Amino acid sequence: MADQTRVEGAARHIFESQEALERLAPLPADIAPHDMDEAYAAQDALIAMREEAGQGALAGWKVALTSKVMQEMVGIGHPSEGPIRAPQVLELRGEVDSADFLDLAVETEIAVRLAKDLPAKDAPYDRDSVAGAVGACMAATEIVDLRKVDYKAMTIELLITDGSMNRGCVLGPPVEDWRGLDLGALPGRMKINGETVGEGHGRDALGHPFEPLAWLANNLVKRGRMLRKGDIVMTGSIVTSKPLKAGDEMISEVDGLGVATLIVR
Repeated sequence: MADQTRVEGAARHIFESQEALERLAPLPADIAPHDMDEAYAAQDALIAMREEAGQGALAGWKVALTSKVMQEMVGIGHPSEGPIRAPQVLELRGEVDSADFLDLAVETEIAVRLAKDLPAKDAPYDRDSVAGAVGACMAATEIVDLRKVDYKAMTIELLITDGSMNRGCVLGPPVEDWRGLDLGALPGRMKINGETVGEGHGRDALGHPFEPLAWLANNLVKRGRMLRKGDIVMTGSIVTSKPLKAGDEMISEVDGLGVATLIVR
């Protein structure tokens, strides 16, 4: 069972350090979650703190570390999830202020919007069973703040408690007739100021974009939560995170799923 004093302390520490744009570092020993269950409990407490602070309700979730390149970059071979708040969801061509980030970076992904709930059921979800809940797929840019973390000191518990570094997303146009596409085979690329800086395929996210979706559905149910109709799910980057600075224009392209653009002021 999670220690509530430790859970609340971890959530408060992360909340304050994110607000102050401080470097992400290992938590003090007396509040550091002892395992992933405590880390997710701390993440839930952080979600509640942000809602109480008037920073917006949940709009969906991200799944981190679903590709080999991202797992190798961070040094963790296990997916994690993080919340996305409604005010952080931008459409088609979004803008952010570089001053709002300590260490702004971006990722290129395939996102989905759910048309149905995915509640608890007798058998775990898999790629096929989650497909029926997907209303639309789209190219997407995830906005993250790496907060100058030392990856050698990173643990899965710290990443989870932090919310997996998510600070929003830009969604491309929703494609509702995605069933005619081989999502795993779709090529995608990241461009910064017109230059291609990374390329990948939908299959780079655990073999198919719906594999992270199924993983997330099962993980949320295990935690007493669930994916709901209307939720956005970011299924994981198909290229490594890339830094951005003021004046940059970044584009995520996925063939068949359109473009999502981010401008940095």
